[in-house]
Amino acid sequence: MALTATLLNSAYLSGRCCRHKVLHPLLGPLLSDSVSKLYSSYRRPGSQPEKKPSWQNTDLSFKKSIEVLKTQLSMLKKETKDYLVGPGGHPFNQYLLQQTKVLWEFRSQEDLNNWVISSDVEIGGKSEVYLKLGRNNQAALLYGTLNTEVPRDGETKYSGYCSMRAKPPVGSFARKKYYDWSSFNSLYLRVRGDGRPWMVNIYTDPYFSHQKDDLYNYFMFTRGGPYWEEIKIPFSKFFLSSRGRVQDNQHPTWLDKISTLGFTIGDKVDGPFQLEIDFIGLLNDRAHTEEFAYETYEKTSQV
Repeated sequence: MALTATLLNSAYLSGRCCRHKVLHPLLGPLLSDSVSKLYSSYRRPGSQPEKKPSWQNTDLSFKKSIEVLKTQLSMLKKETKDYLVGPGGHPFNQYLLQQTKVLWEFRSQEDLNNWVISSDVEIGGKSEVYLKLGRNNQAALLYGTLNTEVPRDGETKYSGYCSMRAKPPVGSFARKKYYDWSSFNSLYLRVRGDGRPWMVNIYTDPYFSHQKDDLYNYFMFTRGGPYWEEIKIPFSKFFLSSRGRVQDNQHPTWLDKISTLGFTIGDKVDGPFQLEIDFIGLLNDRAHTEEFAYETYEKTSQV
């Protein structure tokens, strides 16, 4: 009897997961929030689980479905045009030979809507972070207060971080897309900070990897003061810190599967912080020939 109940439960769960995989690409824009809550198992320590299932809060109307379908079809039309003509409407020869490219610039609230901010409040911390347009609407202003006080939940050991992360690109019908930066060798930024260090994070999803969402990091030390600074970061200087692994000694081969980019501050110093970002772009620096920025040591064979 117990074996029969176990088999029935496993069949029910597998059937529900299969239905989710089939329906989510079609109804993703409508049910993304509800489905993510339904299949999320994380709960802040000490908080009570929700008694009402999240799927009961789903509001699905025929009129809204038609509007979403029109939007997805227009996105599919644009993707097909870019595939036939070239990325962004540019010919392929022009696209492949370009030496600079602006990825994000901040001139309106719509530009800010492509980014998400977060802090240790998600785990019970007390840091604060805000994002708004800077003076004359010419930059993004990321500011707040860092607080390293650890929440008293008996489980969390470290706290004190704030981050800003770009939303991953999404294709029509909730298809996952990626950025292809393989034609460039450097990340180019124009920022103005307050002297505190920031970590630049690049999230990837490579073709061949036993881990998902590899994370590449680089510490960006802002100068502080009233002047803007232009920072050029070769991709060879990013090190792979996901799951404690390190980058091997070769040219970066992960640039064709970029999922998103972000900035994180967590220098364990309580107090206010501020970072202004004018634009984020790519650069193909022909003078930079370095393939690996860190020391490597060859193992000597023992006789």
